[in-house]
Amino acid sequence: MDMALKVGAPVIGLNDSGGARIQEGVDSLAGYADVFQRNVDASGVIPQISMIMGPCAGGAVYSPAMTDFIFMVRRTSYMFVTGPNVVKTVTMEDVTQEALGGADTHTSLSGVAHGSFENDIEAIRGLRDFYTYLPLNNKDSPPVVPTEDPRTRAEECLKYIVPDDPNIPYDIKTLVSKVVDEGKLLEIMPNYAPNIVCAFARMEGRTVGIVANNPVHLAGCLDIESSIKAARFVRFLDAFNIPILTFVDVPGFLPGTAQEHGGIIRNGAKLLYAYAEATVPKITVITRKAYGGAYDVMSSKHLKGDYNYAWPSAEIAVMGAKGAVEIIFKGKDVDARTAEYTDRFANPMVAAQRGFVDDVLDPSTTRQRICEDLELLRTKKAERPWRKHGNIPL
Repeated sequence: MDMALKVGAPVIGLNDSGGARIQEGVDSLAGYADVFQRNVDASGVIPQISMIMGPCAGGAVYSPAMTDFIFMVRRTSYMFVTGPNVVKTVTMEDVTQEALGGADTHTSLSGVAHGSFENDIEAIRGLRDFYTYLPLNNKDSPPVVPTEDPRTRAEECLKYIVPDDPNIPYDIKTLVSKVVDEGKLLEIMPNYAPNIVCAFARMEGRTVGIVANNPVHLAGCLDIESSIKAARFVRFLDAFNIPILTFVDVPGFLPGTAQEHGGIIRNGAKLLYAYAEATVPKITVITRKAYGGAYDVMSSKHLKGDYNYAWPSAEIAVMGAKGAVEIIFKGKDVDARTAEYTDRFANPMVAAQRGFVDDVLDPSTTRQRICEDLELLRTKKAERPWRKHGNIPL
């Protein structure tokens, strides 16, 4: 790890560890801490990737936990701080290693791992593919991959992919795949918080990070899990100079006592902080809904977005038409008032008039416009006031 930092090369850890050797006492704990310190020193300087290919228990889990990405092999790898025997002794719970800390658990329930593979061979192959999207260090650029996909490719189907009825869902991944090179997305944490999509892709052969609300799940609402997932991804992209493309279709933050008691205010602020702090090129496309505080959070112009676009189907407002009318007019003449409110606010024109949206795009030209903007922004320089570090709401 010291040499990797010295030469600016990524660290890839293949983990298969039963934890600390009890016989070695404090010496084994000291060894752990030395590794942890190097993980922290390397954070944001070189990419760190952990592949869990066997048991990873006790203190050994904290080194992968501080790396940028964790991948696991299904049925042969597991991670936990305390094993099933300790859990049974303390809490009287009977649980298997797989249920406690297997790949399925950590990729769908806990959010500890970013992906899983069926076997070791697929894991190594997938890791090699993933690695091609990353730079060697924070002063380097990701490799440029030759592509025959022209920037001028127009996708007429994008005009019809967003349903006219705002209550009908659609899969944002289908939409995004029509914009990026050769329709290829490498999704991160696909089974955790699926209401937001985080993925790597390429535009004209250059790596970009995709963050997109997915209306298929929870109508695309932001909740605690999706906010944390996207915030960490945005901070990684910013640390390693990878442009961020944001596709917005968000009706707001998910309501409910579970969310409020779980700290949606603090956790939602993590994504807000991550976007506001990012100085890499930021391009945003609003495809349909952009309501309330969630509009601000999703890389709005107010958070120093470089280019913010809307499709003709976009609705930028404090809240949906029906809810707004019931509050403003106290339930009187709802249908007529809703139609009036919709005509006035359920479109991108008010935001465009105030300069909060740079242009209302023909959806079929989205790829070309983004490619042109990314080329212009390659030399972007942004400076922040000196500080030791910010205080993100952890």
